[in-house]
Amino acid sequence: MAGVDIVSVKKRFGDVEVLHGVDVGIADGSFTVLVGPSGCGKSTLLRMIAGLENISSGEIRIGGQVVNRMPPKERDIAMVFQNYALYPHMTVRDNMAFSLALAKQPKATIEARVKQAAGILGLDALLDRFPRQLSGGQRQRVAMGRAIVRDPQVFLFDEPLSNLDAKLRVQMRTEIKELHQRLKTTSIYVTHDQIEAMTMADQIVVMHDGRVEQIGSPLALYDRPANRFVAGFIGSPAMNFIEGKLDSSFVEAAGGARLPLARAPAAGAGRDVIYGIRPEHLDIAAANDPLGFEAEVIVIEPTGSETQLFARLGQQELVGVFRERHEFQPGQRIRLKPRGELAHLFDPASGQRI
Repeated sequence: MAGVDIVSVKKRFGDVEVLHGVDVGIADGSFTVLVGPSGCGKSTLLRMIAGLENISSGEIRIGGQVVNRMPPKERDIAMVFQNYALYPHMTVRDNMAFSLALAKQPKATIEARVKQAAGILGLDALLDRFPRQLSGGQRQRVAMGRAIVRDPQVFLFDEPLSNLDAKLRVQMRTEIKELHQRLKTTSIYVTHDQIEAMTMADQIVVMHDGRVEQIGSPLALYDRPANRFVAGFIGSPAMNFIEGKLDSSFVEAAGGARLPLARAPAAGAGRDVIYGIRPEHLDIAAANDPLGFEAEVIVIEPTGSETQLFARLGQQELVGVFRERHEFQPGQRIRLKPRGELAHLFDPASGQRI
């Protein structure tokens, strides 16, 4: 196993710079997820770690060794791809053994490693099948088994679950996390799905337009987002944002709505701010409560365990999530009150947290 250090890494395609000086430290044995919208540079960064893309400037170190000019086969990494990349004419056993056979490992070693990986992944009964005879989840296990037999320093995962249906994705992300807890091999995982990132990672790297917006544990990013982008990207449904002016103990929004604050920034009264509140931090308020706001119910989406409510405040649409059962009706006027101690404030110009 080994840690991975990404130091001031830039990537250019011609005159276009797609990574703008990325710095990330990945501890030995950790599970780090690179997450962000399509085109943010996360897959490009993963391919640079693997040696499949050249580095324009900066350094990538694996186990303390600079690998910028080292070919992929010498980096002691194993990659699991989105499309599985299995050989259709080979059995599961042969697919898993292929890299070891190519490296001219002894047959006894190959057999032992394949057997061990198959046992870990529950593939013992499938070793003589061909990929066409497997389900999507089984093929993904074979792809992971092929990586495991190499016993690499680092696992790289490039959106490995995006081809699976919703139920199987939930199952497979649990299996991947359990696998990491058992093997404790440094793992770097790329996804655009923030739920995958939140549920699987020790450390999340949020990327946007080729830059790192924030690095931290899942709950640290959720509870203390560094800026409006991270606040809106992490969390489902996304955080609500309301424009207003800061007062001593509340934010005054359009129409005179008063949004409570546990503590206002010093000497900030009168400044324009963005008030952020997560959907689950909205409560139904009493009709005579001076804090909060009146909103019109638009759509109700019951999921069983909770109810998602889409409402309108002026021209802005907001989302609330309630665990309790409420008899909402479209067109109904209700009063909502944010929990002031859980509110976030952002600068309208920079988007940075205040």
